[in-house]
Amino acid sequence: MPSDVERSRPGAGLPLWSFRDDVTIETAGDGSLTILTRWGDVPLGRPAPPVEEVLHRMTYGPVALGNVAGLDRRLLRSVFDRLPGRIVRSLGSADSPVPLLSVQPVSPLGVLALPEVTEEHPIRLSRFAFAAQRDGELVLESPLSHHRVVLHRPQASLVLGALPRATTSVEVGRRAGLALPVVSDVIAYLVGAGMVVAGAGGTSDFHEDSDRTLLLWSPYDLLFHSRSRLGPHDGPAGATFRHVATLPPPAATKPAPAGPRIPMYRPAVPNARGMTLIEAVDRRRSTRAFAEAGPSTRELGELLFHAARVRKQSVATAPADVRYAVTRRPYPSAGSLYELELYLTVDRCPDLRRGIYHYHPVEHALTLVNADPATVDELLDNARVAGGGRPPPVLITVTARADRLSWVYDSISYATTLKHVGMLEQTLYLVATMLGLATSALTLGDAGIPASAFGLDWPAEVSVGEFAIGLPENEATDNDEYPGVHGM
Repeated sequence: MPSDVERSRPGAGLPLWSFRDDVTIETAGDGSLTILTRWGDVPLGRPAPPVEEVLHRMTYGPVALGNVAGLDRRLLRSVFDRLPGRIVRSLGSADSPVPLLSVQPVSPLGVLALPEVTEEHPIRLSRFAFAAQRDGELVLESPLSHHRVVLHRPQASLVLGALPRATTSVEVGRRAGLALPVVSDVIAYLVGAGMVVAGAGGTSDFHEDSDRTLLLWSPYDLLFHSRSRLGPHDGPAGATFRHVATLPPPAATKPAPAGPRIPMYRPAVPNARGMTLIEAVDRRRSTRAFAEAGPSTRELGELLFHAARVRKQSVATAPADVRYAVTRRPYPSAGSLYELELYLTVDRCPDLRRGIYHYHPVEHALTLVNADPATVDELLDNARVAGGGRPPPVLITVTARADRLSWVYDSISYATTLKHVGMLEQTLYLVATMLGLATSALTLGDAGIPASAFGLDWPAEVSVGEFAIGLPENEATDNDEYPGVHGM
C-alpha cells in the first residue's frame, strides 16, 4: 500500500477512502470482523478500535483519515494491504463536500499507487482510455487498467479535456484556468489509474507508443476483447437474463417479411452428392473468381437446407419461470438462441429474379424484400472478392438480432455472435464444397448499406458477415496462398 495512506498530498487535494458499494462488514459474536466482497471474504480478526471505526465509516462513503482520533496509520495500512480491489480512492477539496473524482477498482488487482508527477513532466491521455456517461457522471475506463475513474465535478473534466496531446501540469492549469495544486493532484490520480500516461524519464516518449504488444492492438479491439471476457472489469457477464423482468422473450425466428415468397428445394436425403465430410474438409477452398453462370434455386435450396434451416423448435425456461423459444439448426449456437438471419442478394441465378431476399429458416423459403437495381448493384460491388473481375452471383449477408443474445447474456453477447458467424460460415463452406459450389467468406463488409437495403431496425439488427456463392470458373485458390483484401 503506498505511503500516501499516511499523509495528505501537498496542495489542494484531500485524499479520501471508502469501500466499493458491494462491500459489507460482518461482525461475529466475539467482535471479529469479516469483509464480505464479490471477490471473496477477508477475515480481519479484531482490529484496533480506531482502525475498526475507519472501516465502518468507509462503508458509508469517503473518509478523511485525519478525522479519526488515535489512528495508527501503519496498522491501517497493514489492513488495507489485505483488501486489494475493495478500496475506492477519492480526491476531495476543502471547498466542497463532493469529491473531484473517485478511482474505483474493477478487479481484485485494483490497488492504486499515486505516482510523483512533476509540474513539467510530459503527460497525455492514454490512447486506450475512453469516456462514457454513467448515472449522470463522466466515467473513464481502459482495457489496460484495473480501475475506473468517475469525474464528479467539472474541474476534473476540464483537466481531462486538456490532455489529448502531450502537455504538462503547468500548461493544463493554464488552459483549464485551474490552480496548479488542483491540477497536479487530479493528474496524479489519473496517472495512477492508468488513464493518463507520463513520458519515460521526463521525456515525451510514451511507453504505449513503442510497446510492441500494445502496437498490435487498436483501442477498440482491445476494449472489445477485454469487456467480452472475464478479466479487468466488474461488469456482469454470461447468462444473467438481465432483461427477463422488463422485456418479453424475443421470437425464436424473425417473421417472414411481406413480399413474394419462393419456397426452396428440400432434398429428400442428406448429402445427395455422396461426398464424405472428411473429403469436404480436405477440399474446402475459398474461390475468388466465379463463372458467369450462377447457381440454381435447387442448389441454393440444398445449401440453405443443410446449413441453416430450423430442424426443431422447442421451449426453454428462464428465471422467474419465463418461457422462451429456442431452435435447433445444423450449426451450433449458444443457448440454442440462433440470433443470425440470412439475406441473399442475387445477381445471376437462372431461375430466380435479380434482387434481395430474406431466408426464413422455418419455412425454408425466400421472400423478396428489395428489387431496386441500384441497391443490388451497390451490395454486389462492395462484395467483389479479391482477384475476381465480376461480383459474385449470390451474396449472403449475415445479420444478427441483438436482443436474442443480450436478453440472456451480459457482456459476451456480441463476441458470441461473431463466433456464431464463424461457425455458420464454416458450415456453409463444407456444404457448398459437397455441392460443388464456389464460395468465399469476406473479411470486410459495410454496416450502413445493408441496414437500408434490407429495411433493418438498426441497431436492433446489424450486419455481421458476408459470404459469396457461385460456380467455379477455374481452379480455386487457397486463401493461405493468396491473402486477398476481402476474401478469406
